[in-house]
Amino acid sequence: MSPSSGPAPALVVVGASAGGVEALQALVAGLPADFAGCVLVVLHVPATSSSALPQILDRAGPLPARHAREGDLLAGGQILVAPPGRHLVVLGDSVALTRGPQENGHRPAVDVLFRSAARAWGARVVSVVLSGSLDDGAAGTVAVRSRGGLCLVQDFDEALYDGMPRSAAAAGAVEDTVPVTKMGAVLTEFVASPVLAEAQAVTPLMDMETQMADLDPEAMHGTERPGSPAGFGCPDCAGALYQIDEGDLRRYRCRVGHAWSPESLLDRQALGLESALWMALRSLEEKAALNADLGQRASMRGAERTATRFEENAQEAWRAAELVRRLVVELGGGASDPDEARTAL
Repeated sequence: MSPSSGPAPALVVVGASAGGVEALQALVAGLPADFAGCVLVVLHVPATSSSALPQILDRAGPLPARHAREGDLLAGGQILVAPPGRHLVVLGDSVALTRGPQENGHRPAVDVLFRSAARAWGARVVSVVLSGSLDDGAAGTVAVRSRGGLCLVQDFDEALYDGMPRSAAAAGAVEDTVPVTKMGAVLTEFVASPVLAEAQAVTPLMDMETQMADLDPEAMHGTERPGSPAGFGCPDCAGALYQIDEGDLRRYRCRVGHAWSPESLLDRQALGLESALWMALRSLEEKAALNADLGQRASMRGAERTATRFEENAQEAWRAAELVRRLVVELGGGASDPDEARTAL
């Protein structure tokens, strides 16, 4: 089936991560061949990987699926998938692919897609958060709800990783948790129904954040930043983070646009701590080894006092290295990252 020639009556924006491929297959399998909406999908995958997700979804249901291309029009009856390493941004009736700042450590990021769709399409957007860890998609879900859109998440017990659905629901913007096999019927009804909700005005914050994802120069070079200084540094660029509060949802953004939810920030800080500990361990081991070597050479020359000094330095470095090694063990080797699909999709 080919996408319709006319514009879509509604946008379905879908975000998923770990465990999301199976959920996406089940979702698109439940959509009818005459589905009039346009489906946009973000799945967390490493930027350097290839992606076979469009082919997987194309086989899973009746709608054609492919990677989105710069400037694609949002026609009904099609599935557009964000390619690895690019944000999928909705701009009016078309999409842009950008290398904007990562959000929650991801590009593509679910929040970017959801927020830009809400900004452009208001109450004609339905967002769907599927299986995934941590909380990408929560801020975007709040944006969709603020503009009068419909917000759904996968049933918690059904999701292989329930972090993303639970985070979106906890943000207070979700109407219902739905088994993925029943989402097709809900989405079909939404797309076929007239828009009854009146969208709230686009906020300056939503404008600015969407423009930053699109690397808009005015937004990037502007001197004003939303929120208040958080006292934390950005893990991606080491710049100062600003705290943004939206209802019960707290998140952070730096001057150049990297955005973090609390859980994602903690996860990345844990990775940074692990890296710092390994660097310290390496430095101490090298210091101990060099002192031991110098001590042996001094002993061979008969300089016993010098040899003793180097040996004492080596022992001190080894004791410190052992303390750092124990820290690495106690911290469990840092945070795990099931959020990215390790298989090339």
